[in-house]
Amino acid sequence: MDSRYSDYTEDDYRPRPSRRGSRPRTKRRPDHSDAPIGMVVGVDRGRYRVEMGEPAEAAAGERAIVTCVRASALRRTAIVPGDRVRVIGDTSGGEGTLARLVEVLERTTVLRRSADDTDPSERVIVANADQLVVVTATADPEPSWGLIDRALTAAIDAGITPLLAVTKLDLAPLDDIADRFSATGVEIIPCGFDDTGAPRVSALSSAVAGRLSVLVGPSGVGKSTLMNALVPDAARAIGSVNETTGQGRHTSSSAVCLPLPGGGWIIDTPGVRSFGLAHVDPQNVLAAFAELVPATADCPRGCRHLADSPGCALDGWVASGRAGDSGPARLASLRRLLSNLAS
Repeated sequence: MDSRYSDYTEDDYRPRPSRRGSRPRTKRRPDHSDAPIGMVVGVDRGRYRVEMGEPAEAAAGERAIVTCVRASALRRTAIVPGDRVRVIGDTSGGEGTLARLVEVLERTTVLRRSADDTDPSERVIVANADQLVVVTATADPEPSWGLIDRALTAAIDAGITPLLAVTKLDLAPLDDIADRFSATGVEIIPCGFDDTGAPRVSALSSAVAGRLSVLVGPSGVGKSTLMNALVPDAARAIGSVNETTGQGRHTSSSAVCLPLPGGGWIIDTPGVRSFGLAHVDPQNVLAAFAELVPATADCPRGCRHLADSPGCALDGWVASGRAGDSGPARLASLRRLLSNLAS
């Protein structure tokens, strides 16, 4: 034996450290409870624009807009406009700076939709909104009654107050829309044009002041026009309606949240052509048809309110005229939704 190693024993042996590390991975996460809070105002290809500070500071113009990436712990979390988040790193908002989004605070409301009524995958649209403005035109394009009913249902299911903003009153009167929805209790706000061609948005401006509101509707109904009138420096692109299909062209490619001059926030969303309700409990759908709710008191226990439901009191209620002139159309719409969800 080599005399150099004669004094070594087994106790002197030290194994080679593992390539994967010699210490177990800790499950403890850094504490970011004191990190500054902001609100997500825009999402674009993995980058999040966060408006730092409280809403009052934003209304006063004393705000920094920070570009963030999200921490790896949030890679499975949907982060959308309206989310209140904690941010670490460089929050100065200077050119070329990049911060890290480390926590999404608890949401008060979540507006979501699915591709269709049978698709279990949900898409979160906005968070923490307390008001949904469903925008529809009287013509060009024609009102999408089913889409309106679905948007109202999603709002009520999420605990968000819905209202209906009606545009293009110079093309057709408000009558059909008012007749169909006046009995629901949803506020209907006309948004026409004045003598100079500028949108009349004073009533809508009062309705959204001091609140976090989101605009939803098909392409071509005038959401971006309303947005530009409510927020003069919004600079949202304005498009036209396709003459062949009668549908609007997409001009807004992403949701954006902007502070209103009089306080509050408004979120403009891209135009939608479908609004799936796979996430909505069928028991909550009826709440969006307020004029039909009283009739259900006379329905048999466990009534599904479908056309083939024995003893359903909705038919008699509508036939008696107590749901208004639009009662038959509204009942048909309700039953389409319930039937789709049941399937």
